[in-house]
Amino acid sequence: MNLFTQLFGRSKVKSKDVAKDRLLAVLVRDRINLSSKEMEQVKADIIEVISRYIEVDKDGADIALTKAWRQNLLIAHIPIISAIQN
Repeated sequence: MNLFTQLFGRSKVKSKDVAKDRLLAVLVRDRINLSSKEMEQVKADIIEVISRYIEVDKDGADIALTKAWRQNLLIAHIPIISAIQN
């Protein structure tokens, strides 16, 4: 482990973890019966609504379905650029 990794806690992402996360997302999407096209529309709608109030990085936004604590969750990571002034 190098000094940078020790200081900032960054480690390499293992391919098995990425595959596990992708499979989990597919299973959750199947469970709630949401197609890929519908999921993309949900993402676009969420970003559109948030953009009315806050300037966001639309290209950097990541919205995903996951499962935790026996619940299906919609998790959004949307970088904020600034608040919109009225």
